[in-house]
Amino acid sequence: MKTLSPLNSSNPCLLKTHFLKVPIFNPIFKFKPLPHNTHHARIAKVPSFTINSKLKSSQDINNKGKKSVSQKIVLSETSPPPLAVDKDDINGGSGNESVPVSSKKKGGVSGLAKKLSKKVLQILSNLSLAIGEMFTIAALMALGTVIEQGEAPDFYFKNYPEDHPVLGFFTWRWVLTLGFDHMFTSPVFIGMLALLGASLMACTYTTQIPLVKVSRRWAFLHSAETIRKQEFSDTLTRASIEDVGTLLMGAGYEVFLKGPCLYAFQGLAGRLAPIGVHISLLLIMVGGTLSAAGSFKGSVTVPQGLNFVVGDVLGPTGFLSTPTEAFNTEIHVNRFYMDYFESGEVSQFHTDLSLLDMDGKEVMRKTISVNDPLRYGGITIYQTDWSISALQILKDNEGPYNLAMAPLQINGDKKLFGTFLPVGDINSPDVKGISMLARDLQSIVLYDKEGKFAGVRRPNSKLPINIDGSEIVILDAIGSSGLDLKTDPGVPTVYAGFGALMLTTCISYLSHSQIWAIQDGTSVIIGGKTNRAKMEFPEEMNRLLDKVPEIVESSSSQQVDTITSG
Repeated sequence: MKTLSPLNSSNPCLLKTHFLKVPIFNPIFKFKPLPHNTHHARIAKVPSFTINSKLKSSQDINNKGKKSVSQKIVLSETSPPPLAVDKDDINGGSGNESVPVSSKKKGGVSGLAKKLSKKVLQILSNLSLAIGEMFTIAALMALGTVIEQGEAPDFYFKNYPEDHPVLGFFTWRWVLTLGFDHMFTSPVFIGMLALLGASLMACTYTTQIPLVKVSRRWAFLHSAETIRKQEFSDTLTRASIEDVGTLLMGAGYEVFLKGPCLYAFQGLAGRLAPIGVHISLLLIMVGGTLSAAGSFKGSVTVPQGLNFVVGDVLGPTGFLSTPTEAFNTEIHVNRFYMDYFESGEVSQFHTDLSLLDMDGKEVMRKTISVNDPLRYGGITIYQTDWSISALQILKDNEGPYNLAMAPLQINGDKKLFGTFLPVGDINSPDVKGISMLARDLQSIVLYDKEGKFAGVRRPNSKLPINIDGSEIVILDAIGSSGLDLKTDPGVPTVYAGFGALMLTTCISYLSHSQIWAIQDGTSVIIGGKTNRAKMEFPEEMNRLLDKVPEIVESSSSQQVDTITSG
């Protein structure tokens, strides 16, 4: 320890430090304690003052002429938290207090209900049960990715027949009876989520909250032996407990002094973090349940220039799905167009949408594309697909005519659309005509009635082509926009849950450290413990204690006042 001579250890301006000094009087004097809210003070906020008290002790009576006792009492305007100082208090008292008769005679329905609730909480908060619930939920989620979701019953009759059960027992009866065709809204899955949520809440109530309550107390220890039994302990000879408190305060501890006793703590947020983790998991599960059972989904392919009503497309996904006023919105496809790579392949497709209210007034307009959706009134509209709905042509300067385009099945993921223009007698059983094919909106390939290649024309080029005596002009290729619509009320809750989970998980790694000390004559016995960083805590304590100054005598006739509890 460092040497300091002489030392004036009275320091009334210690930040973040709570001090209480109570004078020690001779037993023949009776001292009336101050009101509760004056027993502790935060020095940084409340100015101190000195009361010079000339008190006669037994020693003063025998030795008149001695100096009067002068003590400094630091007062506070705020009341401290409840103290948990005595062993009897921690254990519920000495057992000699009188107990009301009504509290001894608990029984009947209320007593049985309390015992039952306590037993249920004990079961739900069991760690093994919670782990089993999590594994069960994970298995159900994996099964939901294997079993096709949302198909018609005939699909499951065919793929999970009773005469050839999967794994020797799994048939369509399992799928349809347990609701595995809509796994994430099935009673089994939601029931497991509810059970896991109940386990998390029970663990929080029975374990985490009591730990936080205990951690917030000023747990002064008045026994040197108890302090020496902590995970770390040491004895400083010829030291001041106020110097120890000052150093702990500088290291970021909240420090409290009461007479010869000291209590300090650090990292209380680490105790609160597990509760935050549990709440975050509950938010994620609640949000997931809302998404699965309270959403609407739908898909539509709309040709350019046409309208549709949102409510006609969206369908509920679960029993919590509730429509809103936005479902009455009408959507008009103003224009559909595509971007292309230099090779001619499609790179991006866009749809210009107008949203109209029930009076036909435009309330919003936006051009959407892949990964750039439109959001309005809780409804999200995604650009997911495209097609060609029709070709607009002139035949022999007559028209225009709209020829519907149909998708053709080809190998791979390439798209191909085709249409047919009859030539001659359309009522003939062997009608022939001109075929037109298109891969995109850039070019149209034409074939004569014999199926021979006739040429390629671009829409809007106004360049005619003669095929089998007919003059054809391609005016336009009308595209169709493939849109996905959905509402998902659980998204904000899920995002909030994951954000809180990441934050509280990081905070939970903070160590909650507690330190106790007591002044024993000229020595300070100090001990402490931590819930994490078990190896680093003793090293940190040793570094702090090495900085505690040692109180030494300045001369044989004059001694430095040693700070004690009085």
